[in-house]
Formats: sequence, C-alpha cells, structure tokens
Amino acid sequence: MALSINGQLHAVDAPADMPLLWALRDILGLTGTKYGCGVAQCGACTVSADGSPIRSCSVTLGDLADVKITTIEGLTGSTAKAVQDAWTALDVAQCGYCQSGQVMAATALLEATPKPTDDEIEAAMNGNLCRCATYVRIRAAIRAAAASLGAPHGA
Repeated sequence: MALSINGQLHAVDAPADMPLLWALRDILGLTGTKYGCGVAQCGACTVSADGSPIRSCSVTLGDLADVKITTIEGLTGSTAKAVQDAWTALDVAQCGYCQSGQVMAATALLEATPKPTDDEIEAAMNGNLCRCATYVRIRAAIRAAAASLGAPHGA
C-alpha cells in the first residue's frame, strides 16, 4: 500500500490492520513518534493526519488511504517553527519522551486556533501525558508561540 508521509509517497509492504505507529517506526525508520501506551491514551504517538492530530498507535494502515500524514520529522512551517522555538526557549522538555507528541498537538492547536484561550489549550492538550509533569511549561510555550506568531494569548 502507498502512504503519504511527510510529503513523500512510501510503498509499505504491511498488513492493512497494522497500526501506523509500527509502520512509521519499524518499516520507515521514523522513530521520532514514540510508543507510550498502545491504547491512544497518552499522546506520545501523536502525528498529524490531514492537519488533525491522531494517535498513530490506534489507526491502522488500511484506514489511511488518501490521507496526508505528518510526523515530527516532517513538521515544518511558521507555526511549527514557533512552537519548536518556544519549546527550546522555555526549556519545556525534561526527559523528552512525550515531547514529539506534545509538539504535534500544540502545532495542530495553533494552526486551527491561532489565539487559544487557556480552556482551548487545556482541551487540545488533554490526553497528551507528561510523566515529568512539565504542563506549566507546555502551556507557557504554547502561549509564547502564539504571541510570536502575532496572536496575543486569549485574544
């Protein structure tokens, strides 16, 4: 089957019921997307499907025909750069394991809602767990990224 990942078409020889996560990591070598829980509850495996965040551990290859997948390795654009710069400037990551999923979710939020309120940030990031509990820094980085893009917080 052919999958569109990070702007390239990839021929993937795998069963249609294989979770996307394993195709990304084990077949294509895109290991930035992490395995966390395997049941779509932690967010470590978050990728973008046609611009919306999804949990790659719970979506099968057969469900992805004509869907454009973006992983952390392929995340580009001004919003992604603003998020990544804010993450670095505010030293968000502690152990870093969950951060690719956090960055993917934060970028999707800001692309859909350039001026998120605290409630919108909370709703968008709910389900992206951080065992190191860097939630305060994550929220601050999202606000900083929005501000750097010209969107004052909660405006």
